[in-house]
Amino acid sequence: MEALNKKKGKIATKLLNKYRLVILNENTFEEQVSFKLTRLNVFVLVMITSLLLITGTIFLIAFSSLREYIPGYSSSELSEKANRLAYETDSILDEVRYNEKYYESIKKVLTGQVSAETFNKDSVDKDIKKELSSVNLKPSAQDIELRKEVERKEKYAVKNASDLDQEFLFIPPVKGSVTSKFNYKLKHYAVDIAVAKDTPVKAAGHGVVVFSEWTPDTGYVLLLKHKSGLLSVYKHNAKLLKKQGDIVIAGEVIAVAGSTGELSTGPHLHFELWDKGQALNPADYIDFEK
Repeated sequence: MEALNKKKGKIATKLLNKYRLVILNENTFEEQVSFKLTRLNVFVLVMITSLLLITGTIFLIAFSSLREYIPGYSSSELSEKANRLAYETDSILDEVRYNEKYYESIKKVLTGQVSAETFNKDSVDKDIKKELSSVNLKPSAQDIELRKEVERKEKYAVKNASDLDQEFLFIPPVKGSVTSKFNYKLKHYAVDIAVAKDTPVKAAGHGVVVFSEWTPDTGYVLLLKHKSGLLSVYKHNAKLLKKQGDIVIAGEVIAVAGSTGELSTGPHLHFELWDKGQALNPADYIDFEK
């Protein structure tokens, strides 16, 4: 017991022993600055400095755009751009369909099928709009058969979520081990699935490609807009096989898996689902390991 007390006394003495830190002029050896220090003071100062640096770093990352450079954080700018492109694509497609119908009407006049005297732009506009509004949007027999085949082969139907108005059928874009799950608190709005390099990446559902480009952080990225405005996002691809404006069906190969972008740590697919600006957990709708 006495030896233990002596040991504690020696430690306390070492911590409280006073030292002087002196800064001298190298040429004249004149004393410029001096400090009285103890080992305890130095230890406390180092701890406080470390805590301040850690706290400052956390706040800098949490409340600035730097957080988008950290693995797991999704780019809000990319999501906003995808939504904007989706709306623009819809408008462009409507305009293209209108122009095609209008050119067909002009072609009839030029080929003599319709008299130029009876040609009236206003009446043609009304006929085109009426024709476009009466387009049959019901699925064809082939489409119905494809849906049944996808449902039978993939054996996974989407459940009806509380924040969605209807039921959706999704298939796994790839099959593999989930290495990182959806975590709203950590702002990881995706599921990461480890796959072999050059694995085909399939469309999770029918949709239109609204974004198909290279980004520094997440490599080759492709976004699909589905019926009802739902968006699916595919990141870190080695190659993109579809371009903006392409229409794809569920199960169609749209990219090749890889490990592109600064935030990638190995071959995998970073898969996200968004609905009206809100991130959804893909694992609630798709079983990636079956």
